[in-house]
Amino acid sequence: MFDRIVPKYDLMNHVMTFGMDFRWRKMLARQAAHLEDRKSQRVLDVATGTGDVAFEIRKAGVAEVVGLDLTPGMIEEAKQKAAKRPDEVTFMVGDGMNLPFGDGSFDACTISFGLRNMPDYQGSINEMVRVLKPGGKLVCLEMTPFRRPFLGPFFRLYFNQVVPIIGWLLTRDYKAYKYLPDSVRQFPTADSLADMYREAGLQDVKYQLLGFGAVAMHVGIKP
Repeated sequence: MFDRIVPKYDLMNHVMTFGMDFRWRKMLARQAAHLEDRKSQRVLDVATGTGDVAFEIRKAGVAEVVGLDLTPGMIEEAKQKAAKRPDEVTFMVGDGMNLPFGDGSFDACTISFGLRNMPDYQGSINEMVRVLKPGGKLVCLEMTPFRRPFLGPFFRLYFNQVVPIIGWLLTRDYKAYKYLPDSVRQFPTADSLADMYREAGLQDVKYQLLGFGAVAMHVGIKP
């Protein structure tokens, strides 16, 4: 499914978030680049897609950034972007449930709008924590079930009905963008995801709601 939507993937992200995704990526990159007692030197971006988050992390001053995604088409697009940039970011095809890195390999690990696509949310979090160094940071940017009563009906109409239509108009792939609201409905709430962070052994777990409460950015530190 993700291979099919590669050509319009970036455009659709910008359109359906009204351009807020640009600001969210910068916020995530700043979080990943700065630890409490040192600056991140090596960061892994899981489910990197076409690489925009990885590029933003590199731009934030991280010396080495690795972007990993299960979808070959996404990685190929990311590599084509990398060829046109002075930034050195390494992209590779890989499984977020079985990361091809040793324990304690990275100062920070990020995942944006990819955790809900994993077959096991807790297992994926545990795997990302495994490759973090002590003191390393896990940052997750993800859709979260919308809980605001007043805006709820408007958001559900937009997300469940309008977004799939926009997706069809831009990509001619209705199913891919019908999958999006379906995947969010079964995803844990922001509080539940914070509990999963703690279950994985992370400390100082915090989250911030963005996009009027439709998106959450979670941060946790590996002791």
